[in-house]
Amino acid sequence: MALMIRDLCSLHYPINLSNTELQVKECRILKFGCNGKKKLMSVNASASGTENSKSIHTINGKKINGVHVGQRGNVVIEPGSSSSSSSSSVNHSYMLGNFVDERFVYRQSFVIRSYEIGPDKTATMETIMNLLQETALNHVANSGVGSNGFGATREMSLRKLIWVVTRIQIKVEQYSSWGDVVEIDTWVDAAGKNGMRRDWIIRDSNTRNIITKATSTWVIMNRETRKLSKIPEQVKAEVRPFYINKFAIPTAQIDSEKIEKLNDETAQIITSGLAPRWSDMDANQHVNNVKYIGWILESVPINVLEDCNLMSLTLEYRRECQLSNVLQSMTTMREIATSESDKNSGMECTHLIRMEADQAEVVRARSIWQPKQ
Repeated sequence: MALMIRDLCSLHYPINLSNTELQVKECRILKFGCNGKKKLMSVNASASGTENSKSIHTINGKKINGVHVGQRGNVVIEPGSSSSSSSSSVNHSYMLGNFVDERFVYRQSFVIRSYEIGPDKTATMETIMNLLQETALNHVANSGVGSNGFGATREMSLRKLIWVVTRIQIKVEQYSSWGDVVEIDTWVDAAGKNGMRRDWIIRDSNTRNIITKATSTWVIMNRETRKLSKIPEQVKAEVRPFYINKFAIPTAQIDSEKIEKLNDETAQIITSGLAPRWSDMDANQHVNNVKYIGWILESVPINVLEDCNLMSLTLEYRRECQLSNVLQSMTTMREIATSESDKNSGMECTHLIRMEADQAEVVRARSIWQPKQ
């Protein structure tokens, strides 16, 4: 049973929900009085709603974690300030994003939902990747240079250009659990003459410890010809003011080694017949980059999935995948030392996603697994 929330203020609740309070990590409380009307209260914030108020915390007119919020364009409302519009309110960091470090870093917080966890009740790697992507897109949307494209700037949209990721590395120190609040920082810098680097760090909102780091490289592609393109000077002029020379993963720890190409002889496990679904496609008319993680795990043995944590994942995207393609997932494994105390404690896997018809490479990947404590 699904319920699409169009307007949080228009919901009516039965009488048995009277005096119920919902609290998310001391971020927000929704109270329901005996008359069934909603009352929004802000905890540790500078503003609060009333029973008759139509003011809802907003971010660019989008649904944030299941809450429908009003439209406010590309204006960034800093924490502690108020909007002149009656349809928007204070930008609270638990629902919205805000700029920090002299506006070079974009920060947003999320609650880990029940549908974002795996069998061990912790967030999956797919969840982490989705949150990274969401933060990156909101960074562009709130920077003032975004257009109606999927993360594209205005000058990119005029030239029918889109961003595509070529490589991403994620290092996980600790997985969040259901109900945890995480805080994500993201920023960008140049990557060579014709690319852009985007980094992220994820903190546990309670302990303030950094639990995940990620770095990625992006290039530009023409959305009609599907060919890579140089970054036009007009686009460089848009994004250059946001560049900051800062690294989430120290350069010495970045996985820059070549990922081995697997074949029928070197792969230990091959899973065939993997077909993209309509729901796997994104707004750029190809399979979303997060979807490949699930296909990669299709060829990982079940005992590894059950007994180990995926601590590091490097993905190298080599080709687009469309709805009509059928894929194969290939994996080979070897034991490695993941700590000085145990010389044979972990597992390194090499992966390949390829077309089943012509065996053309789609994604190469490398993963590091550590036994669960």
